[in-house]
Amino acid sequence: MTTRRAQAVPRENVLSSPSPDFPPDDATSAPWLHAPLHLLSHRGAYFVTIGAYRKLHHFRTADRLAVVQRGLLKVTRKWGWTLDAWAIFSNHYHFVGHSPPGDTDAESLPKVFRELHEKLACWINRLDGAPGRQVWHNYCEKLLTYQRSYVARLKYTHHNAVKHGLVATPIAHPWCSAGWFERTATAAQLRMMRMLKVDRVSEYDEFDASPEW
Repeated sequence: MTTRRAQAVPRENVLSSPSPDFPPDDATSAPWLHAPLHLLSHRGAYFVTIGAYRKLHHFRTADRLAVVQRGLLKVTRKWGWTLDAWAIFSNHYHFVGHSPPGDTDAESLPKVFRELHEKLACWINRLDGAPGRQVWHNYCEKLLTYQRSYVARLKYTHHNAVKHGLVATPIAHPWCSAGWFERTATAAQLRMMRMLKVDRVSEYDEFDASPEW
């Protein structure tokens, strides 16, 4: 596992538009409407955690969380990543994703986060009247090399809102892939996920999460 510090947003790159270019998707074009993979591929599969600077709750409202979710799905798709699970909160988010072909060491991740985080930071700082404020801190990624570890991180991500005490069931958290998974996975896939225990999954997740949404 490696930990990298996100690059600060250059002042000259501040966007001129009042909000990031993440328009809402309609029901047929949403980038997450694909069948779940549930298998390790020849590409790299990673579990990734991203945190806000000083764990501050910059994205504590429904509108802000929705923008983070749209941005994550659109920018990762642009750079060729396929997300199989994600969970977004007021000061951090997680996802499980497959890197693009030929990118087995996740070398494109810094580019993904540079684009996504610059846009989100500039947008949220405009809303809060805090120009130049550092919003994001760093990220950690873990390469998943065998099937059980991969499926365990899928379930861990889906259940993260329950872990933080925000909801009673994973599908009740709107900014998570659990509901999509329930609608699209096969009966065998759902059964496999339910049987797998994740209480011993060890990941850096020392965040609280704001219930204000």
